Amino acid sequence: MAWVVIAEPVLAVPDQFDQNAVGIQASGNFVGTGLEALPQCRIFLQAFRQLPLHFIVPHAERGDLPVVLGIANMRGKTIAIMDLSLAIGGPPIENHRDKFVIVTEYNRNVQGFLVDSVDHIVNMNWEDILPPPKGAAQGTYMTAVTQVEDELVEIIDVEKVLKEVVGGDQEVSEGVIKERTHDLPQHVLMVDDSSVARNQVTRVLSQMGVEFTTATDGQQAVDQLQAWLDEGKDLENWLALVISDVEMPRMDGYSLTRAIREHPKLSHLHVVLHTSLSGVFNSAMVDKVGANDFLPKWEPDTLAMMVQEHLQQHAEERQTAS
Repeated sequence: MAWVVIAEPVLAVPDQFDQNAVGIQASGNFVGTGLEALPQCRIFLQAFRQLPLHFIVPHAERGDLPVVLGIANMRGKTIAIMDLSLAIGGPPIENHRDKFVIVTEYNRNVQGFLVDSVDHIVNMNWEDILPPPKGAAQGTYMTAVTQVEDELVEIIDVEKVLKEVVGGDQEVSEGVIKERTHDLPQHVLMVDDSSVARNQVTRVLSQMGVEFTTATDGQQAVDQLQAWLDEGKDLENWLALVISDVEMPRMDGYSLTRAIREHPKLSHLHVVLHTSLSGVFNSAMVDKVGANDFLPKWEPDTLAMMVQEHLQQHAEERQTAS
């Protein structure tokens, strides 16, 4: 049996469902999400089995076949419906009107993934979601792995899927990047398990002329921070900012922020969290763990302005301290 997982939320959920992952077995494929909404999710999925689908001319294809099958109206909102199997290089799903649509939210946009059927939901902790074996994810849609019923389960990088299907801005607009008012050396640590997300953020940093180091999850980031301390680096003056995803294997962004705040030599660091989850829930968690800022939606201009703000704050703090 083949398993596939989507590491993104099906829908926003209450605070008591904090920081876990959920999966939905779909026709032999394991389709997971970045959150668990167990009672709601089962009803939600079945409610859209007979979702009316209006076919349109797609702008993303695999060969001669459309990935975007059409649009549907869900509670007064028009959403795009994509063939998940085709989007990740598999065969197209046949007989669309007898299948299920898994409705997901990513980067404040809602879209549906067509799957063959939905069998059951699996609830998992983020600690059980692990990075893929070295070299195994290259050239694939895998962003993490986990084990379910003695089987190794792949987790799909939804950011990569949607980047290929939908696209998006990559460049910072002219006039957004301001000239620095200081010459203090500043470095940024960027943490994300998605290669697409890492490339998006580091592309912006490169356009800004900011040096950076990347890590693929919170634990790797903690290890890198400790390695810098062991090397004797003056992190207070050199490391200006940590930008981290929230949903990651092994250690998520919330736990990473807590670890930074609890470390006496790291607690001063500026931390910006970003995620595709709903705003109220994330804002509460950001305040709770002590992050400095929260990026609610990926946009190059927004990221550039936020980074500039924290680099300036870091420079002012260092100048005041000296």
